[in-house]
Formats: sequence, C-alpha cells, structure tokens
Amino acid sequence: MRSRGARRWHEVRRWYENELGWPTVPGHPPRLPAGVRFDVLDVPAQAGAGALRRLAPLSPVALRGDRMELLVAAGGAAELPGLLEWLEWDAVALDLRALGAGDLLEAPLPPGWPPPRSGSLKGAAVWLRPPGTGREAEASLPAMPGMGREGIAPDLVRLVDTVALWCHRVRLRRECGGAPVSP
Repeated sequence: MRSRGARRWHEVRRWYENELGWPTVPGHPPRLPAGVRFDVLDVPAQAGAGALRRLAPLSPVALRGDRMELLVAAGGAAELPGLLEWLEWDAVALDLRALGAGDLLEAPLPPGWPPPRSGSLKGAAVWLRPPGTGREAEASLPAMPGMGREGIAPDLVRLVDTVALWCHRVRLRRECGGAPVSP
C-alpha cells in the first residue's frame, strides 16, 4: 500500500498525463521531460517577475523557492547560447539556466492544490500561471520568430533579452548590497 505522500505524487503525475497530455518520468516528485512539449528558462524569481510582462497571459510560469521557471517552446534552450551572443549578453555573468532536450523539470503541483506545509510535497514548485489543457499551453509558449506563430506567442528573442536584462539587474543589485529590484 502506498503512503499518503506517494499517492499524492501519483495524482500529480496523472494530472500531467491525463489533463495536459504531457509525458512524465516516475518518481517522487514526478518529473517532466524538457524538449518534448516545452523547454524552460530558469531564472531568479526577481528577474522572472520583471520578465512576466513579455509573456502572453497564458504562458505557463512556475515558482520554485527563489527561482522562476518560464516555459518556452521546445528547442528554445538550444537557441539560448546563440541568442545571448547575438544580443551581446554572452560576456555577462547571468544567473540564467535553460532546460532542454534530455533535461528533467520537477513537476509543479497542479493548479488549485494547496501548497504543502510539511511532508513529502514541501518545497514543490507551484504554478503562477498554469498551463492550459491539451495543446493550448504549447501555442502560448515563446518561440523563435518566423516559426509560423506570429501574433500567437511572444517572441523568444525579446523574452531572452528582457530576462537577461533583469538577471543582470538582480546580480548588480546583490553585488552592491542594494534593495531588491522592483519590476
């Protein structure tokens, strides 16, 4: 018989597979393979808050502690190094990570689930902007321009430039011992 925590994680996994049609990797917590339906830009929460305006209102965003996970179109992680170079951010130390093909994202709790105060679900990510059901989520993910999605989703280039700027601002503020950056 499964423990209560194991049952809850099983319910989380079923939600992703049945409601969203997203593949999962078993475990406690379940993990979502990046590069299949989405990639992820993982940034400090302060930087992510500054970038939220560049995302479509339906673009999925999760919060995990002091980190924000911005979902982008699959393949976006592979584009990140070239975009940062093209945008001339490649020489700047940025607290910006990308998860793409072969990487795993710990599944945030489904929308509406109360954040756990203790037990095996404590510390789990929560959705700030949950994904829509089925393929709706993928249509709202930032992508490279010219991918046949003009007008549907935000431009990945603009999002990366905005995220890089906010990551840089957060880093400078921390190094100078200043107050948190307000978006």
